[in-house]
Formats: sequence, structure tokens, C-alpha cells
Amino acid sequence: MIEVTDASKVFRSRRGGAPVTAVTDANLTARRGEFVAIVGESGSGKSTLARMLLGLIPLTSGSVTINGIEIDEMTAAQRKDYRRTVQAVLQDPSGSLNPRKTVGRTIAEIVRLHAITRGRDEVHAKVLEALELVGLSPAESFVHRFPQELSGGQRQRVLIARAIVLGPQIIVADEAVSALDASVKAGVLRLLHGLTERLGVGYVFITHDLPVVKKVADRVYVMKSGQIVESGPTQQIFENPQHPYTQNLLASELVLEPIR
Repeated sequence: MIEVTDASKVFRSRRGGAPVTAVTDANLTARRGEFVAIVGESGSGKSTLARMLLGLIPLTSGSVTINGIEIDEMTAAQRKDYRRTVQAVLQDPSGSLNPRKTVGRTIAEIVRLHAITRGRDEVHAKVLEALELVGLSPAESFVHRFPQELSGGQRQRVLIARAIVLGPQIIVADEAVSALDASVKAGVLRLLHGLTERLGVGYVFITHDLPVVKKVADRVYVMKSGQIVESGPTQQIFENPQHPYTQNLLASELVLEPIR
């Protein structure tokens, strides 16, 4: 379980400008097998909170713990294990994949770095297994391709394969489907849900796409101006929102009229 307690982040200017508070006293929990969504408008602090969860930026105050261990106090060995336990899938697959490396090499490097298995044949088999799990089948036909030879949805599946090959407990997905068209997005969402059922993976899913949240999330955290203003089960948030900002956010959702 990841637990965020009173976490804040203040960015200070090197040129003596006024400090900017990106996140204030955030509290959040995410468990394996659970789909947690963080929603809010652009600039609300969602992505900053995601980077704090991943240990990519230090906290100004508060704490982030995984299974009771605070990430700022981890040893080198514990931090390496944390990197395997909590993985990331980001918005732009093109920017997250090296165009000079094949799909197979991209995933194999991660397997070797974390010593998941050893030997060329064993590593190759692990790469194929990960590609099959994310629906890139037959896997052999994708191993030698470069990112620019894949569609956007396929590249996003490669990123997911790179994450799950380490056997993570939780994946932090920051706008992971926002750049995809509707049909491809639906396929990736089905994949993520299927991985929860098959592997027990949990998600911290950061998005502004309310219909997606309503469909897939177990719990929702609503952020505004760096603060979590409301949280609760998905049904409760959508059917009985308490905070005025949540009410306005849901009211802004465009609803298509089937007859028209």
C-alpha cells in the first residue's frame, strides 16, 4: 500500500522570485488491486503529486510511504525494490521510448537492470511474455520493431509491458490514455482492467477524462489548486458530490444526446 500523508510541494525560484505551492497537505492511499483516480483541471497539481508518489521529486513536507517505509528514508536496496514495486506509464509514448532502440531491447534492458532473470534466452522469453500480456501478439513480430513503426496505441502498450515486466504492485498512470482516440483508448482501458484481474496490479490513474474515471475507478480524489478537496468511492463522487468544485467539474462534462 502507498500512503501519502500531509504531503506538500513548494517550488522555489533560483532567481529570487515568489515560491509556487503546487501541492498542499495531500492525503491519499492506493492499494494493490485497486483503481484510484485523481481528477482536476490542468494546473491543479495532479502530475506533481504523481512525481512525488514515484519519488522523482522530493517533498517539501509530509511523507510518502510504501508498506510502511518512508521513501525519503529508504536505503539504496530498498529504493531499487521500490522502483520495481511502483512503476509509471506516462502520457506521451513517443517521448518515453528511445527511437533508436527496438521494442525488445527497450524491455530487455529493464529486465537485465533489475536482474529479473539471466541469460539471453531467459530474458528474451520474459520480453515475449510481457508483450503477450499487453495484447501485442504474436510477440515475435513486435520484438524487432522500432517505436516509429508502431501506432500510438501499440506504443502505449509497449510502455505498459515495460512496466509490468518488473511485476509491480502499483502503476502510476499520468494521462496515459488522453492522447489516444476513442476506440484505442477503450482497448487500453480494457487491458489495464484485465491486468488488475490477472496480476493484481493497482493503479493511481491521473486524468481529466471524467467518463473514463466513472467507468474504471474504484475511488476518486478531486484536486483543485494543489489541494485534495474531496475523495470517496466513485459512485458517491459522481452521484452525490459535496464540494462545490466537484459539482462544477461534473456539471462541465459534455454529454452527447443519442437521439441527436
